[in-house]
Amino acid sequence: MNVLNRNINNIFFIFLFSHLIVWTLIPTLTNNNLPLDTIEALAWGSNLDWGFNKHPPMSAFFSEIFFQIFGPQDWAYYLLSQIFVLIAFYYVFKFANEILENYKLGLLSVFLLVSIYFYNFTTPEFNVNVCQLPFWSLVVYFSWKIYSSKEIKFLDCFLVGLFGALGFLSKYLFVYLLASIFLLFIYLIFFQKKKKLDFKYLITIEVFLILLVPHFIWLYQNDFITILYGIKRTSLENPNILNHIQYPIIFLIKQIGTLVPFFFLIWLLIKKIKLKFNFKDKKLLFLMTINILPIFLMLLTSIITGSKIRTMWMTPFYLFFGVFFIYIFKLQINLKKVKIFFYSFLFLFFLSPVTYSYISISQTEKRTDYPGKEIAKKTQAIWNRDFEKEIQFVTGDEWKAGNLSYHLKSRPVWEGFLTDEILKKSSQFICIDEICLGRY
Repeated sequence: MNVLNRNINNIFFIFLFSHLIVWTLIPTLTNNNLPLDTIEALAWGSNLDWGFNKHPPMSAFFSEIFFQIFGPQDWAYYLLSQIFVLIAFYYVFKFANEILENYKLGLLSVFLLVSIYFYNFTTPEFNVNVCQLPFWSLVVYFSWKIYSSKEIKFLDCFLVGLFGALGFLSKYLFVYLLASIFLLFIYLIFFQKKKKLDFKYLITIEVFLILLVPHFIWLYQNDFITILYGIKRTSLENPNILNHIQYPIIFLIKQIGTLVPFFFLIWLLIKKIKLKFNFKDKKLLFLMTINILPIFLMLLTSIITGSKIRTMWMTPFYLFFGVFFIYIFKLQINLKKVKIFFYSFLFLFFLSPVTYSYISISQTEKRTDYPGKEIAKKTQAIWNRDFEKEIQFVTGDEWKAGNLSYHLKSRPVWEGFLTDEILKKSSQFICIDEICLGRY
């Protein structure tokens, strides 16, 4: 690696470190309580299973690992979220360097992501969307290895299956990336004859399906509750012919709005807009597959089913947009304008945490202002008046009961909502408002 590339690598790692520090410290210092989705993941994590009422298990699994290490320390879960973001950034950078064959352009393709608020402003909340990010980047990177190599390696196929399963177990929408890559290989093997049908491809599918078997069993045993929740969130329970028109249009408008700062940074880099697509270009075909096709499939889903696509669901979909646009404008990029780009990048880099801090401090009715610790202390005092032994379980919604599970010293298991079965196995039991506490 020459001196220039080594310097660029150093800049990249400084960027990663800065991102980690800023987005771990800012929410730690300005929030009084963890966000809703993080508390939910911790509630599920206290009672780990192969799935939960809203989502598959991965966000709960990783949250619980951190709880076992750090306990109820809020900063740890902001750190967890940033670790996931940084892994994604790292593999975007690796992929960009292989695609663009230029470390400067590779760095710019990651810097462009700072303009998309999914990768800064919303990252303090560790949830299923953030949980997908590293697996999305890893699946793309190792799929590229398979796509670009003359000899298909067993390890690459295994890793695509592994990370694909972990991504799917983070959130079902991960299937849009997997479907896009699958369609690409089907096209190359059966229609273009540019790839041979190799038995190693089956390794990817086998690993993916084997890892999902426990979750599928759980789904069946729990009446497909997570799928029904997803249907409810898309408004499919209230079908209307207008939904097939209005929801796709709203979806497109929101995506364009989200990307305005991104396109502004791109505009700062290029001399003039001059697009010329060569669809025989292998790299371009792959970039379109991982960037455009998943979004198109999402739009198509909305058109066909009339489903409402929520903006935050698109969190991982734009990870490689920087690489894509740098690649198609590669010949028009004016590196003399990098200084202007860099100043704009720095402005956006610091604008997000400043805005986040202002909102967090000035608005006092948010979930992150919930007095979770104080409520836990009062609840513990009420329990101690009647019982000597520690609390073992808590029932109620994920927010209020989840906060108690997180903040109480005994780390009671969240059992969901109160049922006759829980009552039967309870030896000691009290209810406070809508929350119930007890021992087995």
